[in-house]
This record gives sequence, C-alpha cells and structure tokens, in this order.
Amino acid sequence: MKVLIIYASAGAGHRRAAEAIYNYLKENSPDLDLVLLDSLDKTNALFKFDYTKGYSFLVNYATLVWHWAFLVTDSKFLRPISRTLARIINGINSQRLIRYFIQENPDVIVSTHFLPSELAADLKRRHKLSSKLITIITDYGVHPFWISAGTDLYVVASDFTRDRLVKEGVGVEKIRVLGLPFEPKFLRHFDRRILGHQVGIDPEKFTVLLMTGSFGLGPLEKIAEALHKDCQVLVVCAGNKKLYARLLKRNFENVKVFGFISNAEELMAAAQVIITKPGGATITEILIMELPVVFISAIPGQETANVEALAEYGIGVSPKNIGEIKNFVLDLKNNPQKILELKQRIRQIQKPFACKELASVIR
Repeated sequence: MKVLIIYASAGAGHRRAAEAIYNYLKENSPDLDLVLLDSLDKTNALFKFDYTKGYSFLVNYATLVWHWAFLVTDSKFLRPISRTLARIINGINSQRLIRYFIQENPDVIVSTHFLPSELAADLKRRHKLSSKLITIITDYGVHPFWISAGTDLYVVASDFTRDRLVKEGVGVEKIRVLGLPFEPKFLRHFDRRILGHQVGIDPEKFTVLLMTGSFGLGPLEKIAEALHKDCQVLVVCAGNKKLYARLLKRNFENVKVFGFISNAEELMAAAQVIITKPGGATITEILIMELPVVFISAIPGQETANVEALAEYGIGVSPKNIGEIKNFVLDLKNNPQKILELKQRIRQIQKPFACKELASVIR
C-alpha cells in the first residue's frame, strides 16, 4: 500500500504535521510504502520562491496586505473569482506535481496543505487519479481554500473546526475530529527539577516561556523587561540575531536567552505559562503539554481564527498591551488553582492519540 504524505513549505506548521505522521507510520506501520514530499519541490522555481518567501514577507512585514488578501479570498461574494484564479495559477505552475500524482497514483494521499489537496481533488474529479485523499486542516479555523470537492476525508483538530466545515457545506460523514499530528517527544514525562538543571534554570521559580516562531518577532524584549523582576523568563529568539544580541547585552535578571532550539518540549515542560503566536502546530503542542497560553502577534486571518477557536473552550488570552500580559501572568503565579483549572479545560480538547487515530483511517 503506497501512501504519499505531502505538504507545502509555506510556514513550518504544514511540514511539522506531515513529518509527524510520516515518522509515526514509518515506525508503527513498516508494511506501508511511504513517501514524504514537499509539493513545492515539484512546482516551478519562481512559484516556489513566491509561495515561501512571499508568504514569509507578507505575514511578518506586510500584515495589512496579507489580511486584505485573506479577507478577499474568504469572502463568499468574491470566492468564485478568487478560487477560479487560484486554480488557474496553481495548475499552470504545478504541472510537474500534477504529472507526479498521475504517474504515481498512490493508494492514499495525506495532505497537510490546501495546494496539493486542491490539485489532487481536481484530478480525482476528472478521473485521472483514484487515490483516497485525506486532508489534514492544520489550523483550528477553516479558510475556504481547504475545501475541495473530491476530498474523501477531512481530519480536523476540534469540534469548532468541524462545525465550520459543516457550515461551508461539507458533509459531517467526511469529517473526523482526530487532532493534528505532533512529534511523540511532547508526550514524554518530564521531571521539572532534573529538567531545570539540564536547561540551566532554577526549577523552583515560576517560569514564563516566550517564543514566536523562526523569526523571533513580536514584543519579546518588552515582555521580558516587564516580567523579569517577578518571574523567570525563557526567551527563544530563533533567527532574530539582533534581539538575541540585545537581550544578552541587557543581561536582565532571571532571563535566559536562546537562539534556535530543538528542545521546545523541554522548555515548555519547564514553564508554567507560554507567551506565543497562535499557529496551529504550536497550539497542538501546547495543548499536549497542558500549558496555559497567552497569544501575541497573531497573523490576521488563520491565526486570529485559531484564537477564536480556543476562546470557545476558555483557553488562551490575547491581551491588548504589555501591562495586561503582566497582570495575567502574575495572576496565574499568585493563584495556582487557576492554572489547574486551565489544565482541566485543555484536557477536554487535547488529542494525545492523533497520529494513532489518523493511522487507523489511512488503511
């Protein structure tokens, strides 16, 4: 049985979800013939550049333009035009991927991005592809680009997401609320005392984790400055070298600074609260770690929809300023019972067996 797991490298979340289910199947279903593919590797070079670099530029430096584009493509009135244009552009630039689908014709296609889902669904409608198509929606909200006639199954993270699909006309029998795939390292048991010494922090202090993705954008320096006298603060600067240098130079008390990391699960386990961007993959990992969360610097559109979805369950806050962030964090510090209450809400929607359940619907 040949299974193609495909994503698009526009944002890290799609890749992380694809890699998680690929690694799970590789370990637990050795009889499967597995292929992991970045769909953009089979598009033309300019299209791939625009899709990756253009996306990164817009969401980080031109958010108003991105928000406008999101609203236009989400509009029911403009949707027939935007979908038609998108299909034409995607089809013209993805001829190698289309030929690949037809030549390989895998038994199952598991897609974590709407681009390959749309192309595969179109081929299925035209009877050029017989694969079972499973689309994993990697956000908690639903943009209409995710929906393509010809999709056999939509895998979603929450009841909120399922209800949004149903409102868009997708039959409930085509939707499974299984959660998003994530790496098993987030399920490990952590001893905070041992972990604190490994990471180089005081395990007895109330700890806040600040991380906002690979660009390290957002008011991280101001938040660290506001909190460092009351909490231990871990700041992940990732690729923001200027922020990293500034924080090292300022040498705040109780602040530990990191560049790129590969142990997010350890830093999450060391913290009592996380301040972060509301990306779909990040939210999934936070829920598995049962970590109270403050959302900042949300990308207009998909990430603001994620915030809305979590708010339905009483999880996550989006303060308007640094003062509100500080007040929320200190309230948790001074009222441990509130942390326990938030953890209980998280347990109601977390999906710790997402990979296992997804594997069961692939066959």
